[in-house]
Amino acid sequence: MEDREIVQLYWDRDERAITESDEKYGPLCRSVALRILAIPEDSEECVSDTWFRTWNAIPPKRPDPLGPFLAKICRNLALDRWRRDHTAKRYGGETPLVLEELEEVVSGESLEDEVQRRELTRALNGFLESLSEGERDLFLRRYLAFETLESLAKQRGRSVSGIHKQLGKLREGLRDYLQKEGIDL
Repeated sequence: MEDREIVQLYWDRDERAITESDEKYGPLCRSVALRILAIPEDSEECVSDTWFRTWNAIPPKRPDPLGPFLAKICRNLALDRWRRDHTAKRYGGETPLVLEELEEVVSGESLEDEVQRRELTRALNGFLESLSEGERDLFLRRYLAFETLESLAKQRGRSVSGIHKQLGKLREGLRDYLQKEGIDL
């Protein structure tokens, strides 16, 4: 089923929207949640919460494309759960590493104010548009989908250190781009 048809099901308050979302985007959301949480049961619960959160978000939103919208909701839910449970030291995996990498560029304080958050989102979208397709894919796979350096290296037929260096250059480019846009870091 096409994204616009699934979104229309949400607008019509048709429960098939959840089934269709899960069929088309369930594997994506499960992989995002599992990379963050590392516990299959917690990941599955996060994906279920994604469908509930989406049900409440549509309407008024009409996302296009639907996949990144769902992945972002799932990622945010998984990160919230990871942060909540992190003090219990239950989780490991890529989450601490990815968050640490991004903290080099954007601090948590930058995201507390709604206006700053909107400006940062606009600037981040501009930065992503300035990248080549391959660079954008790498950046999003690491920082949206939390893929491991090993997985990214294998996909691209490169070394882990090469991917690490490229991501470092992308983060440096992001920092420069944000500074040029007047975003306080």
